[in-house]
Amino acid sequence: MKQSYRLQLISSTLLLMILVIPVYGSAGFAAAVNHPVFAQNNLTASAVVIPEQVSELGFLMSALAKEVPVKEGDTVEAGQTLIVLDAPDLEFAVIEAEAALHSAQAYADLQRYRRVENRRKGKIFYDVVPVEYRQRADAKVQQSQVALELAQINLAEGTLTAPFDGIVASLRVIPGELVQSDQAVVTLATLNALQVETTDLSERDIPKVRISAPVDIFVEALHENFDGEVVRISPKADSVGGDIVFKVTIAFDKQPKNLLWGMTAEVTIQQ
Repeated sequence: MKQSYRLQLISSTLLLMILVIPVYGSAGFAAAVNHPVFAQNNLTASAVVIPEQVSELGFLMSALAKEVPVKEGDTVEAGQTLIVLDAPDLEFAVIEAEAALHSAQAYADLQRYRRVENRRKGKIFYDVVPVEYRQRADAKVQQSQVALELAQINLAEGTLTAPFDGIVASLRVIPGELVQSDQAVVTLATLNALQVETTDLSERDIPKVRISAPVDIFVEALHENFDGEVVRISPKADSVGGDIVFKVTIAFDKQPKNLLWGMTAEVTIQQ
């Protein structure tokens, strides 16, 4: 009887070992291999490709476009002329201010060397003009110089120049066309220096993001993964569909080929 009971106990133990050990062992091994612990701490977010720099440029005045020496797709340098307005009144104002300055300067020079005739004790003396005359003449020169600088500034507002090196991404005016004040006529962007910007990174996750954190970037249109790093975290939140999100900007370690402004991506930020 005892021997039969012992055999049943051994059989039951062996059965439990067969049922439990393979399941526990294989599942635990798979979890260790396919789902490493650190991967659970990574953050995933949707993103869009944007230029490192982009500016919508326009004028503070209204006038006809006189010259448009660039076209869409052109690479330009900082300070290069993009559009010149036809502003003859401003050009005449500069010429008039220059003439007024030359006249004031000549009058001030005259006061420095001018002599006035004075009689003292029956004798004639030729004295320099009183200091007040010279001071007033010098003040007139300064006023004329300020007026010229103001006229030159106004004329410069009729010329649109590139604020940084970039590519003319959009051009919305042709010579002879009326340009309205505050109308965006040129979009300038650094299309040779593209980045990605997250669109749905929650406020709950943003405290976990750090500058220089490694990032895996999957660009959907290119079906390829690229390396990058976090370069900027927006200090201001945005509201998207009722959710509070923060934009995180990520730079590529190396600029991918065939990457275009507006492509979508998925980023995985390591903590």
